[in-house]
Amino acid sequence: MSNELNESRDTIFIGKKPLMAYVTSTLIQLANLPAVHIKARGMSIGRAVDVAQIIARKTETAGYAIGDIKIGSEALQSQDGRTRNVSTIEIEVKRNTT
Repeated sequence: MSNELNESRDTIFIGKKPLMAYVTSTLIQLANLPAVHIKARGMSIGRAVDVAQIIARKTETAGYAIGDIKIGSEALQSQDGRTRNVSTIEIEVKRNTT
């Protein structure tokens, strides 16, 4: 159970909110955790990449960097009942150890 709780705290799911809302949320989590995972699927993948890039580039002096990036796909049921594959991405943003 504690692993499940920890995973939800260190994961930011990207949706339709403004870009800076996710940047702020990620930075708040990074203040308390060594690494945060940004997850998105489908049309939100571009926004997830933007969030990671803003944090890595604009906060270089704070010492954040992009870590592992995982890509994949999930089978989802569409509204008309058909199964479709939707692309997914998970980007790790972490503190620099150097």
